[in-house]
Amino acid sequence: MSVIILGIESSCDDTSAAVIKDGYLLSNVVSSQAVHEAYGGVVPELASRAHQQNIVPVVHEALKRAGVTKEELSAVAFTRGPGLMGSLLVGVSFAKGFARSLNIPLIDVNHLNGHVLAHFIKAEDEENRQPNFPFLCLLVSGGNSQIILVKAYNDMEILGQTIDDAAGEAIDKCSKVMGIGYPGGPIIDKLARQGNPKAFTFSKPHIPGLDYSFSGLKTSFLYSLRDWLKEDPDFIEHHKVDLAASLEATVVDILMDKLRKAAKEYKIKEVAVAGGVSANNGLRNAFREHAEKYDWDIFIPKFSYTTDNAAMIAITGYFKYLDRDFCSIDLPAYSRVTLE
Repeated sequence: MSVIILGIESSCDDTSAAVIKDGYLLSNVVSSQAVHEAYGGVVPELASRAHQQNIVPVVHEALKRAGVTKEELSAVAFTRGPGLMGSLLVGVSFAKGFARSLNIPLIDVNHLNGHVLAHFIKAEDEENRQPNFPFLCLLVSGGNSQIILVKAYNDMEILGQTIDDAAGEAIDKCSKVMGIGYPGGPIIDKLARQGNPKAFTFSKPHIPGLDYSFSGLKTSFLYSLRDWLKEDPDFIEHHKVDLAASLEATVVDILMDKLRKAAKEYKIKEVAVAGGVSANNGLRNAFREHAEKYDWDIFIPKFSYTTDNAAMIAITGYFKYLDRDFCSIDLPAYSRVTLE
């Protein structure tokens, strides 16, 4: 008998539902929220309200595209955390009610585990390369920057993580200072392709071990920009492609430096990248260069699996279902960053 899992993701500003059958993805529907653009960042209260409007149509569409009825579902997997509490509560509450009404098991999924396990999503008519355990995973997004040693789907160890801002957050804040729009990541990525990455130098942190720090880079960018604007009020307009390229190169350098150290220290050649920032072309190119130079076997996710999506929640739910690892209906959502 087939195992069919419905995954639900609502940790930030994307409402998503996906259906996975025996490890293969049948549908992955994401509804993004445009309401935050005017504010230059995610407004938690508005995100929560948009989730409430989107959750039922998104789940309906995911089941329809998958050609699956709700009665055929084996279990419901949902993001329990970390994330914005108001956003999480919508997905968590819906999943609980939906699973209870169908009398099927509930499976709670850690959002960060989901990003890592996105590498195990299989799709028909696609090359399905998967990393072998143990492997290293660089998880970089707007809210997290971590190096994770993945020993099994349910056994992960954080080797290093940011002590302040995440890489994606630093990029978004710097793009906001430049006044080039929101979300900053894709805009910086596009501009950086046309610029000189060595045009400007920004400060890099000197943090011991495998931890990251991005607040210093943010401050350095802000103060440098302030000084340049005094000399030339149109400085940003004249140099935005070079600013974007230099900022991106600095972030990528910081990320790859610690990842190299981790790979050397733990003698691991299989290295993956995950999270929203893994969609960045500069980071993807750096991974390919490192693969050649250090003989790494690299795993870069499809663009649709980089940002928040329910496919990664469903695949994690699928693995937990096989182990009969279910959760009770009274489990609360949690917003703080932890790995199970």
